[in-house]
Amino acid sequence: MSPKSGTPKKNLMLFSGRSHVELAEEVAKHLNVTITPQTLHTFANGEVYVRYQESVRGTDAFVIQSYPNPINEWIMEQLIMVDALKRGSAKRITVIMPFYPYSRQDKKHKGREPISARLIADLFKTAGADRILTVDLHTAQIQGFFDGPVDHLLAQTVLADHINETYGDADITVVSPDSGRVRLAEKWAQQLGDRPIAFIHKTRDPDKPNQAVANRVVGHVRGRLCVLIDDMIDTGGTITKAADALLAEGAADVVIASTHGILSDPATERLSRCNAREVIVTNTLPIPEEKRFGNLTVLSIAPLLARAIQEVFEDGSVTSLFDGSA
Repeated sequence: MSPKSGTPKKNLMLFSGRSHVELAEEVAKHLNVTITPQTLHTFANGEVYVRYQESVRGTDAFVIQSYPNPINEWIMEQLIMVDALKRGSAKRITVIMPFYPYSRQDKKHKGREPISARLIADLFKTAGADRILTVDLHTAQIQGFFDGPVDHLLAQTVLADHINETYGDADITVVSPDSGRVRLAEKWAQQLGDRPIAFIHKTRDPDKPNQAVANRVVGHVRGRLCVLIDDMIDTGGTITKAADALLAEGAADVVIASTHGILSDPATERLSRCNAREVIVTNTLPIPEEKRFGNLTVLSIAPLLARAIQEVFEDGSVTSLFDGSA
């Protein structure tokens, strides 16, 4: 008996949760596809129901979901969407989480604590995810928590291009908000044209979340435009105290650049009242009008996500998007 040959056919389908539909629609536009229609609603008791209105059998499925508050509700919704794809015989399921949830809980500081970032990876693997695509993890080690490929995209180019266009002629110093991100500051400094770096020496009480004390500035910042970088802004306490410390040390001006604008209260008030010239974030998380303020700039991450999705679909190189440095 001779084997029967078939014609391999790849089919990309994009699916979106309800937390940040605007980003998913922008990604779909860049990919020149439409978001797959679905029935997705929440019952009175909070249970989520999903059913796709088209066949997903054999498809290369990409499921995008952001995680604003209430974060646990959106995680559960995406897990259920992945499960529905698995049971609908999707060939490969890629979970797109522009902001990785629970990424700050990536290790144990004390006994009897969870490693919740690992739990998130385990949940999606169990649900049926084959691959994770995310942007600017809090720590790179999280990639090892998922038993499968993890595409770690970097928003640095998106942010740095804006800074180069706007402030390229200024005397820039790249500033890390703590000693742990000095290596990231070095990469930024190189991309901005071999600029000097500095960092803030700070202390943090592990028993008091979202609270930090900025102690002193290490590096030359006097008379210079300081680009203060971080991966996320939650309540804004750390970053605004760092900006105050830089200005107190004689910095000419401060620009804050961060990938994930979580902006939990009272972040908007703190950032709008701090003396930074500009606060730059991307739209990995939705930023509603009530959280926006005059000197806030929101850059789109959708083109980068779309390019990465295209590379994954075509079995290309995601690393090539970052000159081999991702």
